[in-house]
Amino acid sequence: MQTEQQEITVTKRKAIDSLHFINGNYMDSINGNVFENINPATEEVLGTVAEGGKEEIDLAVAAARRALQGPWKKMTAHERAGILRKVGDLILERKEELAALESLDTGKPYWLTGSVDIPRAAYNFHFFADYMRAVGTEAYQTDDVAINYSVRRPVGVVGLINPWNLPLLLLTWKLAPCLAAGNTCVMKPAELTPMTATLLGEICRDAGVPDGVVNIVHGFGPNSAGSALTEHPDVNAISFTGETVTGKIIMEAAAKTLKRLSYELGGKNPNIIFADSNIDEVIETTLKSSFINQGEVCLCGSRIYVERPIYEEFLEKFVAKTKELVVGDPFDPQTKVGALIGEEHYHRVNRYLELAIEEGGVIETGGKRPAGLEKGYYLEPTIITGLDRNCRVVREEIFGPVVTILPFDMEEEVIAQANDTHYGLSASIWTNDLRRAHRVAGQIEAGIVWVNTWFLRDLRTPFGGMKQSGIGREGGMHSFEFFSELTNICIKL
Repeated sequence: MQTEQQEITVTKRKAIDSLHFINGNYMDSINGNVFENINPATEEVLGTVAEGGKEEIDLAVAAARRALQGPWKKMTAHERAGILRKVGDLILERKEELAALESLDTGKPYWLTGSVDIPRAAYNFHFFADYMRAVGTEAYQTDDVAINYSVRRPVGVVGLINPWNLPLLLLTWKLAPCLAAGNTCVMKPAELTPMTATLLGEICRDAGVPDGVVNIVHGFGPNSAGSALTEHPDVNAISFTGETVTGKIIMEAAAKTLKRLSYELGGKNPNIIFADSNIDEVIETTLKSSFINQGEVCLCGSRIYVERPIYEEFLEKFVAKTKELVVGDPFDPQTKVGALIGEEHYHRVNRYLELAIEEGGVIETGGKRPAGLEKGYYLEPTIITGLDRNCRVVREEIFGPVVTILPFDMEEEVIAQANDTHYGLSASIWTNDLRRAHRVAGQIEAGIVWVNTWFLRDLRTPFGGMKQSGIGREGGMHSFEFFSELTNICIKL
């Protein structure tokens, strides 16, 4: 006989089929095509996903275009803010259900989705519901001749294309400011993680979002829903989070209609550890920045540079702590590292481990499937040493539970190595020397630099990457700059 807790757990783990959400209603694909949604932790079929393409994108964009002129346009900022807050409230009300769906889709631990992904998704709406009330514009008086002032209006229909690693968190990071600025949208979730996006359509409808304002079309990228969305002439802007190669393809497609673009792309982020830092504190946080979410986080510190006087001590302690991390069933409370997203990505990460050996690297721990886990795309957290700065494993984004550790001697040396990449998303610096902290942080070529911490976010601050890690910034006012148009009005006195 099941206990009450077991019954709750079984209910939480129930998957759903994913349909398109267009003009306030769920629908199948026009041609009836579907594809399977696979649980990465078990390799079992969770359900089916409607496979959309140009026809579904056309319907969704048309609905979004009509909604721009409907009740959504006539709402006051106060009314829109109330709806956004209600969306956040409903996400929290359904936290356990959403957390379970996210874990089933991604393979990440259930405790992580319940404590980070879903609460942050709700907070994205709560934050922008509050922030939008404080957004102002500029006004200038030109002597006694004229007054200039700016008015802000929606950019129009926005395409939101989302990755699979933090599906609901990153989708709401785009959707909340998009709606706060008065836009309508068509969302294309990652094909590997469709379930929480599907449920978000219902949540938006229940919160009072008018029909057509939020639309969701499932499908793939090239020659599918993704390319149809980026090429559509009635889409005014694209916000994309994902890997750099796809970003370049989207930019080429969007150029035909001069769409506005906001990109958060790949990263190969340095974690710089100086000898004067608190080594135990460093290790505790570095375990998270290396292996949380199976290392499938664009902000993970996958290149670890340790000042030589503490290199051996750090390596010994870090390896020991890494070996303690439990890999396994996402719904087991003891699990710290779940499954990689899917078969293709699993083999890709393993090819990098083979390459590390070919390049002369030493696998200090990990590098193989955990014992007893015959099904699912599991990989032990892996630490690699013995590579130089020019090796592919050091330079290319792996996006798994794999880090490299290299010693350094001089401040100038490690700054040069940290910047020796075509990525520039984030970095972490560990030191108790205040002057050094400011000096080094100011020279790192990255969109965000953490000092003595990692992933500590204030949603008012600019977020994005340099070089091939992104275009533009989002967060706070920076989100409104992307999701709105400004008109200057000049009044001659």
